[in-house]
Amino acid sequence: MRGFRGGMMGGGGFRMGRKFAAGDLQLVILALLSEQPRHGYELIKLLEERSGGFYVPSPGVIYPALTYLEETGLADVESEGTKKLYRITESGRKLVADNSSMIEMTLGKLEGIGAKMAHVRRIFDPESRGGDREDEAFPDDKSEVAAARMLLKSALRLRYPWSKEEAKRIAGILERAAAEILQGKRD
Repeated sequence: MRGFRGGMMGGGGFRMGRKFAAGDLQLVILALLSEQPRHGYELIKLLEERSGGFYVPSPGVIYPALTYLEETGLADVESEGTKKLYRITESGRKLVADNSSMIEMTLGKLEGIGAKMAHVRRIFDPESRGGDREDEAFPDDKSEVAAARMLLKSALRLRYPWSKEEAKRIAGILERAAAEILQGKRD
């Protein structure tokens, strides 16, 4: 079917501007509709959620895509007051089945981006982790020790995730540092 080929996701990644090609978005919407009937707003929120906030399609993108899917017989619509509930049709299910690997790859990339976004938020936003207890233990420390602690935390975050061997090496460094700090306290 014309319009569903040559989209940006088949080429290996998101384009600048964080947008889907129209055909790719339509296929993703159909895949989400194959899970259950949805309203346009639900689709926007679901894509935002799966991408960790990286991709938030506007109503001006989602609703024309839904209209196209309805006009081409790939989705049906049912009015519920001012809202419209969209359902996939049999021809829509066939198109999803025929393009399942591309859809899985696209949704996998979205979810991978979501996981990376969550990781970045944890690194740069202590509030998202419920506060940084280490900083709470030393609230007024503005010394060289505080700067060194921040450097250590940053180094650990940049190296994570680590292998068993790397974890063992890092643990040894931290244990030696702790022993030296404690030894200085006893003197």
